[in-house]
Amino acid sequence: MRHTLAVLVENNPGVLARVAGLFSRRGFNIDSLAVGRTENPAVSRMTIVVEGDDRTLEQVTKQLHKLIDVIKIQDVTVDEYVDRELVLIKVNAEPSQRGEIVQIADIFRARIVDLGRRTLTLECTGNEGKIRAFEESLRPYGIKELVRTGKIAMLRGSRYTGVNGKEDE
Repeated sequence: MRHTLAVLVENNPGVLARVAGLFSRRGFNIDSLAVGRTENPAVSRMTIVVEGDDRTLEQVTKQLHKLIDVIKIQDVTVDEYVDRELVLIKVNAEPSQRGEIVQIADIFRARIVDLGRRTLTLECTGNEGKIRAFEESLRPYGIKELVRTGKIAMLRGSRYTGVNGKEDE
C-alpha cells in the first residue's frame, strides 16, 4: 500500500539530506517527495509517498521521529485529503496538430506555457490519475521532455495539522 506522510520539520540546512539518508540506509524507497516552507517560515513540510505495509510504515515513522529536526509526522492516507501534482510536458507540435493539442489541453484544464516553432510546452495540475491520463493523451504527438513534481497533500475541511498539533473541525 502507498502511504502519504506529511512531515513537519525545522527549516534548517541539511534536513532534506538527513531524511533522504534515513530512507536510503533503511532500504525504503521514496515514491515521491515534495518539500516547501509552511505558513511559518521556520518550518518546512515534506510530503513523502512511500510504498509498504503497516509494519514498514511504523518503522519509517519511528526512524523519522528520531531525527532532531522532525517536529510532527502524520499519515494523511488514513483520512480524506486533497492532493495535487504538477507536470510540464513538451510535445512535438507541427502547426497542423496544434488545434488538436489545444483541445486536449482544454479537456484537462491545462495551460500552454511556451510555444516553439515545432513544440508546445503544457502545464497541468491534478491528482496522479489525471496527470497520467494527460501524459498518455499527449504521447501520440511525441513527448520531447517531461518533468513532474512530487505529490503534495492536505487534509480536507478545516482540520489543521500544523506545528501546534491542534485539530479543529
